[in-house]
Amino acid sequence: MSVDELTVNEAPEQLGADALEAVGAERRRDGLAGALTLSKRDVRRMARSEKRARQEAAKAERAARRGAGGILQRWADSRRENTSRPGPRGWNRAAGAPAGMLEDLFEVQGSAVQLCGFFPFTAGAGLPVVGVPLGYHTRRRSTVCADPVSWFTAGIISNPSAFVLGQPGLGKSSLVHRIITVLSNWGTIPLVLADSRPDYVHTIRALGGQVIEFAPGKGHINPLDLGPVVAQLHQIADPAARKAALDEMASRRLAQLKSMIGMILGRPLAPHEASVLTQAVHMLDPELRTAPVITDLTDLIRARPEGLRNVALTYDNADAFDARVQGLLDALVSLGPSGPYGTLFSEPTSEHLQPGRPAVFDISGANKNDGVLMAAIQSLCWNLGSATVSAESHLSRAAGRRRRTYILVMDELWQVLRASGEMVYFVDTITRLNRGMGIGQIMVTHTMKDLKLPEQHLTDVAWGFVERSAMVFLGGLAEGEMGNLEEAFALTDAEVAQLSDWIGEAPVDPWTGKAGLRPGAGNFLLKTGKEAGIPFHTQLTRAEKPNTETNRDWEMTNRDVV
Repeated sequence: MSVDELTVNEAPEQLGADALEAVGAERRRDGLAGALTLSKRDVRRMARSEKRARQEAAKAERAARRGAGGILQRWADSRRENTSRPGPRGWNRAAGAPAGMLEDLFEVQGSAVQLCGFFPFTAGAGLPVVGVPLGYHTRRRSTVCADPVSWFTAGIISNPSAFVLGQPGLGKSSLVHRIITVLSNWGTIPLVLADSRPDYVHTIRALGGQVIEFAPGKGHINPLDLGPVVAQLHQIADPAARKAALDEMASRRLAQLKSMIGMILGRPLAPHEASVLTQAVHMLDPELRTAPVITDLTDLIRARPEGLRNVALTYDNADAFDARVQGLLDALVSLGPSGPYGTLFSEPTSEHLQPGRPAVFDISGANKNDGVLMAAIQSLCWNLGSATVSAESHLSRAAGRRRRTYILVMDELWQVLRASGEMVYFVDTITRLNRGMGIGQIMVTHTMKDLKLPEQHLTDVAWGFVERSAMVFLGGLAEGEMGNLEEAFALTDAEVAQLSDWIGEAPVDPWTGKAGLRPGAGNFLLKTGKEAGIPFHTQLTRAEKPNTETNRDWEMTNRDVV
């Protein structure tokens, strides 16, 4: 037998059943008594034939199965198989709790010498999954959740306040939109206390909220009226609690009136002017039951009652009294119907806040070139919203019921501070009262330069707004715009460089001729005290984008222009 030949007897394991049967038939036909020999080529050919036969049989079986149940049947069979073993996201069955989202692992690179001592401590503890989901960590790709209300109730921060800083066009308003939208769904009521662009009207309206317009020719707002909910404070049974609540409201009302008159005069009130104003307001409405208007206050001072003359230390000298209150009267006349603002401040408030409902004060109709007017309306809205929320908190505490949780948004802080340096004390008073009542608040401005005032002691007070905020969201800032942030929050060199990198201009698409997003759009660094910052990126959803568009006035085509 040659080397290239095999006998059936010598290699039966290399032949299938069909091949052996064929060999036996050939033996019987030829009548050979000896062994039948096959070449290796014949063996391979016969093996391929058998393999094809098996494949055809399997194909026919699959076709029969498809004809019986089709693809739906296969899906059902596959689902039954999957319920018997866990998949990469857990048990895919009822009560199996499969994971809907898996975070990417934090990856690091290094040499074998470095990493042998680094493993398994490649990353610190995970971020707390508490609060509004703001976006993803720019390095770890994990979800970043935070907001002043949720972190305060969880004990992570000491007071429910936040400050947002960043150059225009980098997403400050979009970040605030995300926070108030999610918090509203969780039961927290957002109040946007002055919307000058307007940025938040569409969002509040989409949340089923109240839109209140205040501008010359569009509504009235009385500086002496804190709303109907304040009058309900007299229903508090405990005398001490009732007095504390009424004293707070009286303090808020007087601080508001003094700040407005100071803006009109361009100077702070003299001590005797503040005393006369305080006494006059007390004489008109000692118990905060019926709010007077500006003209009532003007008429009372002009009448020279004895109580006012004694406070002014002029006693029976009417001429001396007139001389001492002339500046005060000039400011009150300017705020009255004969002044430059018409009946905006001299008529009863046209629409009050409805407790328990999202609301926004739309002041976009006011003349933005009149800094005093903008600051006056803005400060009035801030004070009115804060007083309403605080009064409701007093009522809830006295009645022993759970109080509503509010988040107050105070945007464009720079407009108020530019009107008068003394406005910093008014803002400081409001923010301190809010923190004392546990009211959540978010203040927004562009850079720390907005808080730099003509006098250093005023600048220190304004910078304190940021320092006292429990959480600070820093968008793109130039190094010269950071003020005392590096010292107050222990910004590292890497964090400063990161904030500076985010202010780059957007590249222009040569095909469309339009610029895309700026490199730092949606990027923020969350700082809580001197802890290391958390860099994250906020990506808006399709539902959020229409409500966060802040350039609607520029969206026009040539056919829209007549």
